[in-house]
Amino acid sequence: MTGWTWEYEGFDPAEESLRESLCTLGNGYLATRGALPECAADGVHYPGTYAAGCYNRLTSDVAGRRVENEDIVNLPNWLPLRFRLPGQHWLTPETAPVLDHRLILRLSSGLLERRTRYGLGDGRVLYVRQQRLVHMADPHLVALRTEFTAEEFAGELEVEAALDGGVTNAGVPRYADLDGRHLTHVHTDTAGPDTVWLRCRTRTSDIRIGMASRLTAHVPVTQHHDFPRAVQRVRLYLTPGRTVGVDKTVAVHTSRDPAISDPWDAAVDRVRDAPGFDELLEPHRIAWSQMWRRAELDVPGEAGSILRLHLFHVLQTLSPHTADLDVGVPARGLHGEAYRGHVFWDELFVLPYLNLHFPEVSRALLRYRHRRLDRARAAARAIGRRGALYPWQSGSDGREETQQLHLNPHSGRWLPDNSRLQWHVGSAVAYNVLQYHEASGDAEFLHTKGAEMLLQIARFWTDSATYDDHLGRYRIKGVVGPDEYHDAYPDAERPGLDDNAYTNVTAAWVLAKTLELLRALPEPRRRELTERTGLDGAELEQWEEVSRTLHVPFHDDVISQFEGYGDLAELDWKGYRKKYDDIRRLDRILEAEGDTVNRYQASKQADVLMLGYLFSPSELQELFSRLGHHLDEATWLRTVEYYLRRTSHGSTLSGLVHGWILARARRAEAWWFCQEALRGDIADVQGGTTGEGIHLGAMAGTLDLIQRGLTGLETRAGALWLDPVPLPELSSYGISLRYHGHWGVRLRLESGRLEIAVPSSDRSPIDIRLPDRAVSVEPGESCHLVLPD
Repeated sequence: MTGWTWEYEGFDPAEESLRESLCTLGNGYLATRGALPECAADGVHYPGTYAAGCYNRLTSDVAGRRVENEDIVNLPNWLPLRFRLPGQHWLTPETAPVLDHRLILRLSSGLLERRTRYGLGDGRVLYVRQQRLVHMADPHLVALRTEFTAEEFAGELEVEAALDGGVTNAGVPRYADLDGRHLTHVHTDTAGPDTVWLRCRTRTSDIRIGMASRLTAHVPVTQHHDFPRAVQRVRLYLTPGRTVGVDKTVAVHTSRDPAISDPWDAAVDRVRDAPGFDELLEPHRIAWSQMWRRAELDVPGEAGSILRLHLFHVLQTLSPHTADLDVGVPARGLHGEAYRGHVFWDELFVLPYLNLHFPEVSRALLRYRHRRLDRARAAARAIGRRGALYPWQSGSDGREETQQLHLNPHSGRWLPDNSRLQWHVGSAVAYNVLQYHEASGDAEFLHTKGAEMLLQIARFWTDSATYDDHLGRYRIKGVVGPDEYHDAYPDAERPGLDDNAYTNVTAAWVLAKTLELLRALPEPRRRELTERTGLDGAELEQWEEVSRTLHVPFHDDVISQFEGYGDLAELDWKGYRKKYDDIRRLDRILEAEGDTVNRYQASKQADVLMLGYLFSPSELQELFSRLGHHLDEATWLRTVEYYLRRTSHGSTLSGLVHGWILARARRAEAWWFCQEALRGDIADVQGGTTGEGIHLGAMAGTLDLIQRGLTGLETRAGALWLDPVPLPELSSYGISLRYHGHWGVRLRLESGRLEIAVPSSDRSPIDIRLPDRAVSVEPGESCHLVLPD
């Protein structure tokens, strides 16, 4: 790695899937994995292309059951471009010796370059150089420039480019038993002497897809159709040392696009009008440079290089183009088919970063949730509750997409999947609504769509709470917390746990914040909302009571993950680490042994400690005080220590959350967890999962660790609150923010000094609050503050 490039040397089949994910190019509308264009999908290569929000639902026969799944669709493959000497095999790393191979991902300009030297025998070598882009200025255009140079020989080279409609969803081996044939009605034809097109549709969602490809070369192009592919061919004459090449430009549209009549027409027209490769580069580079300015990040060393790669992939998945789409936050980006492209709670880790750089994107992602509010209300009614129950996994229409069964690859058994009981996803939606408003100042959204979501989420929590006469408190039973390992009590007939601390505390917070919002609404709007929803004074009184009396269990002077957690058996951590080395997926290990993690005090990832990720120490103390508990620093530190010893870190989010918390609780150990979060995808610490798609929440979370975690930055009460905690390993860095209409507010921490610079504008001054002082910074001015030791 360097500051602005990410490079791989040599060809390694075992690493190809990982490299393809990390070399994905995208623009928020679509993305294409970094696969070699001459290679088809097989056990090594997987050239997938995905459009945001393009899903299809199929039913499969699995283990004697009918299983329904909705998947993000692998679109027709626009990449294919293969080459060979006449009468020989098509050249790939599997058919010819690879003498040299290098992949170079250029982050500043969003370009992927590959350089390969194929050995052809008798001292002959073919040097192949390709540049690829997924256009950031025009989200419907992608392009591939391929240059060939002959070394020590002359002769003809056959080149074949294609659009391939015969693809399936086959990027995740454990989904092999599921039907992956999402495309149907594939048609191909020509649209001119150098242009072919392909159109098709998804089998059940009936999304129409149009692609058109223009091949540019200095020789005639021949075109034919080899169902289900549209094929173009040229014959190049090679002479030693002279470079010749072809440019492939492709336009992609779907029927979900606005302002088009037909995706086929739109694709043909767009590729016909598209300029050449060199002319495409300039607006593409400008678009990328503008995004880098808005998300400026200056972190030194190796950590800075990894953070820049993380930011690159976040921006490729959720760019300004996303603001025009009806999509959520795909947990694995647009980089692969893991989790079937579904939307989980990862926006909880993504939106706090976007809020301070691309608030228009955050607003669009929240509107995705608002459009599905009626579906969430229907889900609540289905279990006899009022309000809104957002799904743990969401796709096109907001219904619950969590599968009923999941495969344990260790045992080969299909097991019940109870993760749909993670009702806390509703609190994540509410948290993001309020975080977005604090960062952007968008009162219009908060008072309309935001208030409607908060009201229904708060109503669901109140209706889910039951009063316990013995405790004299309300309880929420039958849920699953963020930990995910524990989904039932040992030997219980029903899934679910009682009084998960994270769920109950965040529910109480949602209720308190919604009551606060209702009091602050302009009277006409409050009246509209209460009339439409039937909200009355008696219900508000119940919200107030529940928000103050939800049960939070404790044991051994620490917060219990859930009621009864302290009664579970202790795990032989040392023995299991010795036996299995990597025990991140302890649940699968125990199940394969005929045991269950439900019996043990063992967590997959942060659960109780997630509270310290969402709320500052002072906020958390206030929350517990409202619930009738005294949470002092000693109790919190005991809680941190307790769960730190009992967590296997089976999620890429775990290192991030622990690093965030330990930066304030146990600084000496924080950097190890920060490094785990940084390395999560580049080192594929989960063992083969990154090749199926990057972990977007963890990547965005590492950016937010710098932006908010280490600066102690909070946006509340109309001010920027800062409480920096410099780590010895990262004590100097700079970031740029967009806050309440101020573009490019710069914060720089260096050698115990904090610099804040506000760009010139007609906006109001920014109020800055530190633990020991308050300052106001006018537009066009900067201030330098010496931080206390």
